[in-house]
Amino acid sequence: MSNSSEVKQLVNVGIVAAFATLAFVGTTIIRIPIPATGGYFNLGDTFVMIAALLYGPLIGGLVGLIGPAAADAIGFPQFILATAIVKGLEGAAVGAIGGKTKSISSGRVIIALVVGIFILVAGYFVFEAYIYPMLAKTVRFFGVTDAKAALAEIIPNLLQGGISAVIAFGIWRVFRRKVGN
Repeated sequence: MSNSSEVKQLVNVGIVAAFATLAFVGTTIIRIPIPATGGYFNLGDTFVMIAALLYGPLIGGLVGLIGPAAADAIGFPQFILATAIVKGLEGAAVGAIGGKTKSISSGRVIIALVVGIFILVAGYFVFEAYIYPMLAKTVRFFGVTDAKAALAEIIPNLLQGGISAVIAFGIWRVFRRKVGN
């Protein structure tokens, strides 16, 4: 391996670590409880989305997988599985559609963010309405939600994703020319 590729890998690890930490902090600092599911509203998605937009699907996916799931370990461990998968997919999709290039249009970035919001809302709905109740039949730890609670969480998740996307879009507009390829 050449020195330049080693440096690039090290930089990428640092970027993932920095953004995962920001996503962790964004998830833990503002926690507004959603009583129906025992989950909570937060702004950690902002950092998943901006990492994906600036650095692409791999970094966006890793940030989504690591930062918010680590935050769930503090007080909400039952949601780690759902969060790791949903936020990892969110970051990867946003990065694949709208990430890592200086010449990408604002319209394409908006589409990427909308897809990210959809993954957030649909992903948690599927976990809370179907996967967790199924897992709870054999592992009581996952017995934290059901279809009725998952429906109640759609609006808060839409707000969480929407607010995070607006903030991420603003940050992207400022930094896109500086990061790029």
